[in-house]
Amino acid sequence: MRSMQTIQRFAYTLGVFALGAVSMFAPAAASAQVPTSAPQQPPPGAQQAPPAAQQPPDPAADALRAGQQLMRDGKADDALAAYLKAVEQFPTSVPARIRVGVQLDLMGRYAEARTHFEKALAMPLTPALEANALRSMAMSYAFENSCKGAVPYESRLYERYLTKDKDFFMAGEIANELARVCIEAGDFNTAEAWYKRGYEAGLQEPNIAAARKDLWEFRWQHAQARLAARRGNKALADKHVAAAKAALDTGTNPDQASFYPYLVGYVAFYSGDYKTALGEFMKGNQNDPFILSLIAQSHEKLGDQAAAKEYYTKVMASTAHNPTNAFARPLARKKLGL
Repeated sequence: MRSMQTIQRFAYTLGVFALGAVSMFAPAAASAQVPTSAPQQPPPGAQQAPPAAQQPPDPAADALRAGQQLMRDGKADDALAAYLKAVEQFPTSVPARIRVGVQLDLMGRYAEARTHFEKALAMPLTPALEANALRSMAMSYAFENSCKGAVPYESRLYERYLTKDKDFFMAGEIANELARVCIEAGDFNTAEAWYKRGYEAGLQEPNIAAARKDLWEFRWQHAQARLAARRGNKALADKHVAAAKAALDTGTNPDQASFYPYLVGYVAFYSGDYKTALGEFMKGNQNDPFILSLIAQSHEKLGDQAAAKEYYTKVMASTAHNPTNAFARPLARKKLGL
């Protein structure tokens, strides 16, 4: 849940991670980008990356663009072949190596994907590329529904932002991303611990603005509502939903409004009220594969298998490598028999 300004800065800082995502916590866009930008949303106040013009160009950029177009055209095998060729032609390109891993994850070949992320992590890395590689490895574990596997990689990045870079917003971002992986993987205690770390880290930002405080409060209440719903405590979930709405109603973060119906829908879904859930999810971002997956599941629960199949098919259009797709795409593949 971030502002557009946040998306642009966080995207640049984290390099090629998303390659098709706008946000990890929030909605992912369907179109993929090349190695100069990534996923979520950089915040006023997060650590500034050098201007793009000062970054050495990645020699594999054109080859990666060609591969991404093949993936958008539905030619997954051809896209993988293009990325592998890019690695062969440009063996020092970290983005090329990472892109191979991302493509393998999208194709359901998770263990194989991680061999490429491991190779990327062993290469000489700038801080931005290290962040990209660590998060890519964590997301590979998310695609396999493994909170435990993701923790060592994103916790390492969290510690760097918190203690070395003193970039408290980014530390909070990474902690929340890891928590998102863990809640959807069913490890609620670990998710709660990381959401709390994210909230506390974010509030350490020097001279933090009132709007930023409200943003972290909204996120924290949002997270607690979802955790309560997953634990079967509807009354507590409703209490946190109301608190999240109060933080939103301060008016300091209007760009977060779209995340409220998602929250209401999420609580309704995990409380067994699928009709309400469906109505709320339909108000959400229809480019977010996770929301599309929840719409599909709601239709299934309501007995509409044709509509469920339609939305699972829409999920498969996303090439994002982030939590929203990590939990949506494998389910869609299974439901569609792919």
